[in-house]
Amino acid sequence: MTMHFSVLASGSTGNAFFVETEDQSFLVDAGLSGKALEALFQDIGRDMSKLSGILVTHEHSDHIKGLGVVARKHKLPIYANAKTWNAMERSIGEIATEQKFTFEMEQVKTFGSLDIESFGVSHDAAEPMFYVFHHEDKKLVVITDTGYVSDRMKGIISNADAYVFESNHDVSMLRMGKYPWSIKRRILSDVGHVCNEDAALAMSEVAGDKTKRIYLAHLSLDNNMKDLARMSVEQTLKTKGIIVGEQFSLYDTDPKRPTELVTL
Repeated sequence: MTMHFSVLASGSTGNAFFVETEDQSFLVDAGLSGKALEALFQDIGRDMSKLSGILVTHEHSDHIKGLGVVARKHKLPIYANAKTWNAMERSIGEIATEQKFTFEMEQVKTFGSLDIESFGVSHDAAEPMFYVFHHEDKKLVVITDTGYVSDRMKGIISNADAYVFESNHDVSMLRMGKYPWSIKRRILSDVGHVCNEDAALAMSEVAGDKTKRIYLAHLSLDNNMKDLARMSVEQTLKTKGIIVGEQFSLYDTDPKRPTELVTL
């Protein structure tokens, strides 16, 4: 009885995450073209047509770009909350009624051997939410696209075996970068994105005895770098008495290449 997962793509240009158990498999977000998503599934040796469904976090284009295309092609169920459905319907095109399902915030839905728990985050979308996957005694958390990690969120996501955790930007790079101030202010706000240091502080509070793997996700192409994110997170965790490699390990994600399909 195992759970497998791969971060298919993560970053400001597109996001997609895959998780499976022996009887279920889900795609979280479809933020790349249909062609790119098909290629990513080939890379991990999986068939998109066999998915149990697609879970949507929110309506921003880097999370739904290929959603309508792949759902129609493979006749896949789509799960999203009502406000997200309303916000994204014009962007994804017509979806057959029998493929449209509502998954509201703060719910747990059971699909065979997999329990999926939704929780709200703080982001400038209609009603953004992410997911915790429970299978047997294993717990897997996906949390990106949030301006901060609240105590409520920490309680829900604590002591998971693995995390896909936003580490979006370096504050200095963002402040000195080319973006207009209005966009910088949005990213830095409570409904924007979590910076490297704040991500690490949240990790230090939620990581527990079970935690073995944390993936640094949704890195900005313009305002972050893999090495910088890893260094910043490691240094901040060290100030909290956590030495990376002893309790858990950090892993990179990529906007174009999937991570290894890992077993929990």
